Amino acid sequence: MTYRIQRAAMPDAVMLVLSGEINSDQVAGLREFLANESSGPVVLDLNDVTFVDRAAVGFLAGVEAAGVRIVNCPGYVRSWIAAERPLPEPDEQAPRS
Repeated sequence: MTYRIQRAAMPDAVMLVLSGEINSDQVAGLREFLANESSGPVVLDLNDVTFVDRAAVGFLAGVEAAGVRIVNCPGYVRSWIAAERPLPEPDEQAPRS
């Protein structure tokens, strides 16, 4: 299966529609593509993604944490992204028991 990115400008963001397989081979290219995107907020549409590997999930978790919105994300990918997120730091101001 091939991998493809379609770019669409929306009034308030840039939509990148990803399709096919996203694996470690594509992560570097996606990272570069996002770094060169200067038209405003970015939305990744994963509706047509058929496969992701661990590197892709780590990438998706990182860009989402950095403010990229992910839509139409398959449930299994969403659960993997949630598992990749780092745990929040304990609140150092919380009273100790």
